[in-house]
Amino acid sequence: MIKKLIFICSLSLSLFAANALINEASPYLRQHAQNPVNWIAYSDDVLRRSKAEHKPIFLSIGYSTCHWCHVMAHESFENESIARLINTYFIPVKIDREEMSHIDSYYQQQHRRIKGRSGGWPLHALLSENGDLFWIGTYIPPKDVEDIAGMESLMGQIGKGYQANPALYIKQAKELKEEQYLKNNLPSVSISPETIFKSLQENYDSIYHGFTIAPKFPEASKIALLLDLGKSGNTHAQTMALEVLRSMALSGLYDQVEGGFFRYSTDAGWEIPHFEKMLYNQAELIPLYVRAYQLTNDPLYANIVKETIAMTYHRFGHDDLFYSASDADSDHHEGGYFTYSTDEIESLKPTDVLQESFGFDEGANFEEKYHLRLVLDKRPAGFEAFRTELKKIRFTRNYPFIDEKMITSWNAMMIEALYKSGSIDPSMINKADDSLNTLLKTLYLNGELYHQTLSGYPMSKKGLLEDYAFVISALITAYEVAFDEEKLHLAQKLTEEAIVKFHTKEGWVQNSQGLKVEVDLLDKYTTSGYGRMMQNLYNLAALVEEPRYGRLAQKSLEIQGDRILDSSMNAPSSMIAWLMGHYKVVHLSHQAQVLKNNQKVIENIAYPYIVIHPQQRDDFSACVTGACFANDKDIDKIAKEIESLIVKP
Repeated sequence: MIKKLIFICSLSLSLFAANALINEASPYLRQHAQNPVNWIAYSDDVLRRSKAEHKPIFLSIGYSTCHWCHVMAHESFENESIARLINTYFIPVKIDREEMSHIDSYYQQQHRRIKGRSGGWPLHALLSENGDLFWIGTYIPPKDVEDIAGMESLMGQIGKGYQANPALYIKQAKELKEEQYLKNNLPSVSISPETIFKSLQENYDSIYHGFTIAPKFPEASKIALLLDLGKSGNTHAQTMALEVLRSMALSGLYDQVEGGFFRYSTDAGWEIPHFEKMLYNQAELIPLYVRAYQLTNDPLYANIVKETIAMTYHRFGHDDLFYSASDADSDHHEGGYFTYSTDEIESLKPTDVLQESFGFDEGANFEEKYHLRLVLDKRPAGFEAFRTELKKIRFTRNYPFIDEKMITSWNAMMIEALYKSGSIDPSMINKADDSLNTLLKTLYLNGELYHQTLSGYPMSKKGLLEDYAFVISALITAYEVAFDEEKLHLAQKLTEEAIVKFHTKEGWVQNSQGLKVEVDLLDKYTTSGYGRMMQNLYNLAALVEEPRYGRLAQKSLEIQGDRILDSSMNAPSSMIAWLMGHYKVVHLSHQAQVLKNNQKVIENIAYPYIVIHPQQRDDFSACVTGACFANDKDIDKIAKEIESLIVKP
């Protein structure tokens, strides 16, 4: 009996012994190091091993703060019988989507192509031993649910089926691949500012504001596109943008207690979020609220900017850079840190005004607790004092897990946001300078830009197109704030490097190492590196007077034209780049101090694409690539000349 117990215990211990992920730098991969699944990290060896063992590859993609990734890990990857099936029939591979965003992007594109809808995380793909895809899906329950196959049956049926007849699955993968090439030959579409707005309008939620029903993401690039169309004279577009921004600011998507935005809303009305906070959400939304404040002078928008920055420094700030994300779960409860019990709310004795403003009289709104949102159109009297008391309750709790990876592209986004917020709080410009200098010292070494850094681990992953695109964008913004020529020169240098690394005869790719992955145009979760790179090319063409950059952007957009404008309007950052080519980027010059003195006037010019460049001259000069069209000492006259470039339909 004793020997039998020893055998059972040793078997159990061996099953849960750490797998190969224990030595990985990624916090997400290390979260799965104790799974009984024999996970390995993605590498070139995966395909070699698959061929040698004649096993298909089970690819699992997620990230450390993903709630449904945690759910599936607990339900399936910690399940001994499911783990045994995976280990027996597959080569199980884990990927951190933040670490290898180009790989994730490729399979998200495949999911959209095959399923006809967006994917998400966790994302799972089954590949033949040739590395070709034959099945793809997102969250999978452990057991069958109605007509949805669970992990147990899926792994068993496909695993045994592949073992018995691999040729069948290899053929299926080949057919899927051939179908992809056929679908890439789409008919051409007609693009104009009017068709762009119509497509946005058709997908707009006029009741709660925003796009789609649920889950509902901020989709910052769509709001930016609306604001650009607004600056082109489309007042309806501007109204839509301001409606979305105000609704989000007063809703449950925004953390009414500590500031900052959650990743997305689970409902159409922005009431209950998925409680993750991502650095990129803060970084992309801050500049939009800066623009909203410039348009309206509404203090709500300025407060959102200041509070979101304060939260980001408090929770994510580290030595002038920023961590990537915080989890939705706290002490194993989704939203546990952020929500309040009835007793906690009642203990604060909120006034009738506060009761009405927060909708407390409607009862708890999330798992018998309160997640705060404002049901009225403004912050009520007593808001700040009440929020202070709510913070005190929160600060007695454990804050959710924070992923301490510092990702180059997301940090560059945040740095650019800090520069842009300088028009509301000038102290942010010095903070942005410090962060930009630290980013370059840390992640741009010996002429090589790296994708991320994590304390205690060497940097090995070279920069992706998105990293170059957002660093270049931050440098351009930094230049326009302080006119530091070194920043502009570095932006141009990195642009030349990016062209060499990521531009091919067939178009742009996302990565320079390993199998090249075609660019993804999707902006649903965060702005695509491709879209931002095209914008950079147009801006640099004007700033450094290099028409080659503009021609490259135009040609690149023409190649992708059939993909850019689809029924869901999923590529707004590329559409912004198209508008830049359509309207032309105006190069506005004068002496540096004169440009700074007239900053407010320049911001209010009703034209979406203006770059400013100091020159030793006695008047303002406005040019587009290859031609100057206005000179005058009076900024108001120059503004009218620039605005006249917009041809009203």
